[in-house]
Amino acid sequence: MTDLPILYSFRRCPYAMRARLALLASQTDCEIREVKLAQKPPEMLALSPKGTVPVLVQPDGMVMEESLDIMLAALRHNDPLGWLSHYNSDLVLKNDTHFKFHLDRYKYSTRYNTDALEHRAKALGILNELERLFDPAFPFLDGQAMSLMDAALAPFVRQFAATDTAWFDAQRLPAIQRWLMAFTGSRLFERAMIRLPVWQAGDCPVFLT
Repeated sequence: MTDLPILYSFRRCPYAMRARLALLASQTDCEIREVKLAQKPPEMLALSPKGTVPVLVQPDGMVMEESLDIMLAALRHNDPLGWLSHYNSDLVLKNDTHFKFHLDRYKYSTRYNTDALEHRAKALGILNELERLFDPAFPFLDGQAMSLMDAALAPFVRQFAATDTAWFDAQRLPAIQRWLMAFTGSRLFERAMIRLPVWQAGDCPVFLT
């Protein structure tokens, strides 16, 4: 094991994205290994046989396989931006269950053999509820600056919006549309989304910075 945690990640995965955001916000020094999901490295599968990202391996060998666990553990260790003070577990649970369920069956309707428009409408209903939580004076859920809630939810809403950008832009979701612009325009998002080559055993370490 190295002296630093190792994060197995995939750039576009919303779960991996939010883990990277929290690791950056907590100033956690970390090696990052970009994986190709169609050819998952055996080193990752040996640690986490379920084969999903993110996977965080601590220097002592402890393995964390859930993005929310990674986020909370990193922030409990160091939270210079005060992200934990803005944590709403019920809202995250609704995102990770109901919204993600409909998002997948909208975006990947062929894979799931589902009615894409039906699931899009149900996901939109959840976003209409989220829309009402914003203060129009601020770009983020809890104010002027990004917080844990933004990092936990926005990657999934971004994926929903990108499925049909023209349709999404035509919806009456001004706060959420403004929120996504602030989120994707942030320096933290830019750092979390740096393109990396796919990792192979023997490569020089790359660090999340």
